[in-house]
Amino acid sequence: MFPNPQSALPLPPRPSLERYRKIAKDLVKACKEAGESGSESSGDDPFLAWAEEWVDALVRLSGIVLEPQIPASVTGWMDGVAEFARRQLLGDAPDGRRCALADAQFVIARSHGFESWPKFVRGLEALAHGDTANEARFEAAADAVVAGDLETLRRLLDEEPRLTRMRSIREHGATLLHYVSANGVEGYRQRTPKNVVEIARLLLSAGADVHAAANVYGGGCMTLGLVATSGHPERAGVQEELMRLLLEHGARIDDGLVKNCLANGRGKAAEFLAARIAHLEMVEAAGVGRLDAVEAWVAEDGAWRPGVAKEQLRDGFLYACQFGRNAVVEFLIGTGVDVSMQDGYGQTALHHAVIGGHVETVMLLLKHEPPLEAVNAYGGTVLGQALWSAAHGGDPDVSIVLLEALTAAGAKLPERHVPVNARVDAWLEERGSHAEPEWYWHGERPRSGKRPN
Repeated sequence: MFPNPQSALPLPPRPSLERYRKIAKDLVKACKEAGESGSESSGDDPFLAWAEEWVDALVRLSGIVLEPQIPASVTGWMDGVAEFARRQLLGDAPDGRRCALADAQFVIARSHGFESWPKFVRGLEALAHGDTANEARFEAAADAVVAGDLETLRRLLDEEPRLTRMRSIREHGATLLHYVSANGVEGYRQRTPKNVVEIARLLLSAGADVHAAANVYGGGCMTLGLVATSGHPERAGVQEELMRLLLEHGARIDDGLVKNCLANGRGKAAEFLAARIAHLEMVEAAGVGRLDAVEAWVAEDGAWRPGVAKEQLRDGFLYACQFGRNAVVEFLIGTGVDVSMQDGYGQTALHHAVIGGHVETVMLLLKHEPPLEAVNAYGGTVLGQALWSAAHGGDPDVSIVLLEALTAAGAKLPERHVPVNARVDAWLEERGSHAEPEWYWHGERPRSGKRPN
């Protein structure tokens, strides 16, 4: 939901309070235009036009580059800001007010990650002193952390050692150490440089608090938990080394962290942490493939011990399928687990195995005749999930093997599909499923002059 800490817009190099006051007045004007003409519900949207102009200027002034793997995009910002402004200025306020300047200012402050306009103003005033302000140094240091600029970071810490204990002026209040996690903070800063372990080591040796908590995901998030549940350090191949460093400096593995890793798709991080704690819940043991620990939850009479409710059994089984823990999957099926069970999003065990790209797990489940046409909350069958995964970074060779296994078992191919990738599209075309462009699925051709991504 917009706005949240990850969707926060970047600040320009030298933010001007007067300029922001004008931007707020322009938003009020756009609101009145929308209200008078009713154009807020038509194709000519003054809110969107205002948001496009503002965000485009911010991106140009900031000079940031938004890579595909980070959770931020120019069009996402534009659409998010426009919708947030529309709700705030034309929503059902208790006093019935519409297009108020105070609401426009609130939209701007929240879009930048601040709780209120007064706090935003104080933040701008603190940054106004440039290189002589610690707030400005903190912003520069945060940029250095995510860029892997060790030299600049070391210089800034030498100039002001207190930076390691400072917190962001944004609502999340993250420290510099939190930024090494590439998680929870501003989306455009969620990057993991190859030397992030060196960056973290420098911060820790300079006094960074490994127990400091950031106000993200409901609050109380420490760096270890953010690193363990983040996809960026995993993809960079540094997640385990980074977690090991944090543990060496006293970070603690909180209850539930292993399960949080599983819930966020971080199976390797879950295994790493599970090997360092004495007790695993059944869900955690199943998700990390610890068959011995799963079996320990079964009493001598074959019944599950207290603490393994229906929900835990379901989650443990589905995680085992998602992460390819085949010995656990077989054991749980042997205890009578229903292979057709679904999670809260309608995803079956077969959906989860396909998400994980585990061919052997899929083949194992198919022996037990799981439902092939069960539809999840997003409208996707298991085969539809396989196509979605293939289109979002899945290995084409693995995707084709999965599609062959599913169709051999009786899964139905769609007559038409959204383009996936060249290899998979060719395989589908040979079997009578035709790729249609994106506009086909929305019932209209795309407009000319697309906004930047």
